[in-house]
Amino acid sequence: MTIDGRELRNALGRFATGVCVISAVDAQGHAVGMTANSFASVSLEPPLVLWSLQNSSEVFDSFAGARRFAINVLASDQLEISNQYAKKGDHRMAPQHYRLGRHGAPLLRNALVSFECEQDVTHDGGDHLIIVGRVKDMISRPTGKPLLFHSGAYCELR
Repeated sequence: MTIDGRELRNALGRFATGVCVISAVDAQGHAVGMTANSFASVSLEPPLVLWSLQNSSEVFDSFAGARRFAINVLASDQLEISNQYAKKGDHRMAPQHYRLGRHGAPLLRNALVSFECEQDVTHDGGDHLIIVGRVKDMISRPTGKPLLFHSGAYCELR
């Protein structure tokens, strides 16, 4: 059976996900961010999480080569932040959007949760690179609802 790519993408989109901004410091020392929804927990012991980076991404080298990165889970009031770092072009983070964490990764201000990670291992995942990170630190906002994505659109919990 041949799977049509568009039909597969639409079917996968029926799974509601949270929205994250992955952030790192590139080789030139700039904080960079990109919106993603390919985040998942892997293990509690050791504390591992993963995300997937498209091989054709314009910022592939910045993220594939980053030893430290953060996964910033967005709140429902951060839709504009999600849109900003989802755009093609300049992925440099605005200074007012982040601060550096204890391990050097840019942490998005007011995220629901920020996981500061060290790259543990990567795996070939077809047209994506699967990046597994060891959680070194985390900061959690005590209130707020998550920004969600479902069927190609943002949505919120009721």
